[in-house]
This record gives sequence, C-alpha cells and structure tokens, in this order.
Amino acid sequence: MELALAEARRAAARHEVPVGAVVTVAATGEVLAAAGNRVRELADPTAHAEMLAIREAAARLGRPRLDDCDLTVTLEPCAMCAQAIALARIRRLVFAAYDPKGGAVEHGARIFRQQTCLHAPEVVGGVDERAAADLLSGFFRALRPEAGEAG
Repeated sequence: MELALAEARRAAARHEVPVGAVVTVAATGEVLAAAGNRVRELADPTAHAEMLAIREAAARLGRPRLDDCDLTVTLEPCAMCAQAIALARIRRLVFAAYDPKGGAVEHGARIFRQQTCLHAPEVVGGVDERAAADLLSGFFRALRPEAGEAG
C-alpha cells in the first residue's frame, strides 16, 4: 500500500485526484506496474490509476489475464475500474479508503456481486484507510475554500 500511496501523492503533485494503484505478482510480490491518476494530464477520462496499472501490467506480461496478480489501490474502485478488474481476472483487490459516493465495489453498483460479472476477485478494503482518506480530503479541501471564507 505504501507504493500506491506514493503514486497517489505524485498524482496530487500533478494536480490530479490523488489515487495510486500497484499491480503485483501474487506469488512473489514483484511489482509489475504502478500508476497514479492522469485524467487531466492525458485529457482522458479513463486514465484512472487502476486502468493505467492494469494496462501496463498486461502489456508487460503480454497477456490480458492477470489471474496470478493482485491490485492494490488507495481508493475503492469506480464502476469502470471494477469492470476492468473483473475483465483482467485480477486475483485479489486491496483498497484503502472506501468511497460511498463513487465506489462500485462495496458501494453503488457493487460490480462483483452482479450476476453479469464474469469474475470476482478476493476483496480486502480499509487497508491504511486513514492515510488515503487524509490525502484525498486534504487535496479537495485545498481546491474548495471553507464555508465562510472569502474565496
């Protein structure tokens, strides 16, 4: 998770929503890919950290299925990313902060619980939740002036 948090901090430094993701080989822990959000930088609404990390890992392995890989991410994945996780056949998803508004694993669409979902990874949520939540709330607090302040 520390590497994913580092990617999230780098994303924040680029003025991106601070989310980081890492794909590792489950058996060895070898890092195949690490990424932070690049939506603004690439002008690409699909450039979420998870999507970038999954793409890089698949390219590095030369195959679309990552069934022997784990994904660690700093925020509960959205519906797009959850579907990509299912399509890539990720073995285990570990995430830090829960996202009641935009998450689609434990909230919202709950993608992995749908009958149409072809693969559901093992899911572990809340790992280093406070660190990720603090990073996100600090980022958004800096974007919006507090109520009552001149802005």
